[in-house]
Amino acid sequence: MILKDERSYTTEEIARLLKVSKLTVYDLINKGELPAYRVGRQNRIDSIDLENYINSSKNKSMNKRSNTNDTPSDVVRSIKDAVIISGQDITLDILADSIKLEGFKSLRDYNGSLNSLISMYNGKCTIVSTHLFDGDTKEYNIPFIKRILTGHSYMVINLVSRWAGFYVKPGNPKKIKTWEDLTNLNVTIINREKGSGARVLLDEQIRIRNISPKELKGYYNEETNHFSIATAVAQGIADVGIGIEKASKIVDVDFIPLIKESYDLVIIKSEEQSDLIQSLLKILNSSEFKKKINTIDGYDISKTGTVIFETN
Repeated sequence: MILKDERSYTTEEIARLLKVSKLTVYDLINKGELPAYRVGRQNRIDSIDLENYINSSKNKSMNKRSNTNDTPSDVVRSIKDAVIISGQDITLDILADSIKLEGFKSLRDYNGSLNSLISMYNGKCTIVSTHLFDGDTKEYNIPFIKRILTGHSYMVINLVSRWAGFYVKPGNPKKIKTWEDLTNLNVTIINREKGSGARVLLDEQIRIRNISPKELKGYYNEETNHFSIATAVAQGIADVGIGIEKASKIVDVDFIPLIKESYDLVIIKSEEQSDLIQSLLKILNSSEFKKKINTIDGYDISKTGTVIFETN
């Protein structure tokens, strides 16, 4: 494999290069075997560190074939035994650290809400976060969870509440205030990827207003997180994007609040996960955890730890 020394790679790119899952890459990073650093919300790995890891793995394979600590099956087992938390919000990183302190191994998977629920249905996630707006009921999360996790027993617990709305340029020069304003021919939007909560929010809001995606200029231009959306607006790539309030406090854009969304956690109920569920409820209802969340602008913790819905 030939790598350019000046390059750095995302976890997704590393997974493709090594032909492994993203969770395997996260596990290698958590173990310290693959050095990484943060740029915004993403892990980055320098090409020289990837090259060193590959060479080190080759040497281990040749010199320590009898050492079971280096077998691929152990990596798979390590991931299987871990608590996999899926979602993109910074509060989930705080939760992952708290779960580790309770004696569980935790890994992060940075998937959107809809894709996270589908992964849970397929047994690939332990805890998923959701902020999915249903236009017919005007509810968050429960309608989607009921449809996707059919046949499963689960619990839905509030993590935080937060405002979702429009990112616009300072001063809002295009006077964008409503969902209908997005159809203005002089307005260009930047969209989130399919499966994300922000994308579902937009799609549901235009659906119930009988607005076609084709009426929205820029609808098919996508970014993969709130900060990238806000940055695209700040840089003039788009006039408006949908996201949460927190990103607007970091990027130089104005925020137009539209809806208070419930950002909830879902966990499958089973005898094997009873200890984890108790630890999760303990963490979410602890003053220490709430104090950490409260230090970050843009979150409402008044319902944190509240069980929103639970199957029998």
